[in-house]
Amino acid sequence: MATALLIIDMQNGLYDGPEKPFERERVLGTINQLIQRARAAKAPIFVARHTGPTGSPIAVGSPLWQLWPGLDVDEARDHLFNKTRPSCFLGTDLAQQLVAAQVDELVIAGMKTQFCVDTTCRVAVELGFSVIVPQDGHTCMDTPALSAGAIIAHHNATLAGAFVKRMKANTVEF
Repeated sequence: MATALLIIDMQNGLYDGPEKPFERERVLGTINQLIQRARAAKAPIFVARHTGPTGSPIAVGSPLWQLWPGLDVDEARDHLFNKTRPSCFLGTDLAQQLVAAQVDELVIAGMKTQFCVDTTCRVAVELGFSVIVPQDGHTCMDTPALSAGAIIAHHNATLAGAFVKRMKANTVEF
């Protein structure tokens, strides 16, 4: 079986919106390093784009829906797909693609920690996949209740053990 990289919602509307993600440049660099290492290992790379309905700011093809140009994604080689929910699995064929590629372990990185990253980690485990979360490979924005740093630390602690294997990105192997 194999390990795949899953990158979630690294799109213009989130990455470069009015509220900037916590440590966004560092996280982008970390994700690009994961992409390079996955490619070197010939591991499949899946890239999710959150997609809104026609007419929304993140409708298919809109400028805010596009992947951040600094993300080292190769649309000809990597598996790009659209999702409409926090889970990368609900309403998509991601699970079937992973099974077809004989993937049993996912490395999950991207945005936003408390929504799509958290939900996708939990659902992936329910579907029988092992999950690795690079603790330095996901981000979000401050909320009125918590700083982004606190949200990230909380989710790293909450997900670790019962749901995911948490590690530094530079120790992840594909």
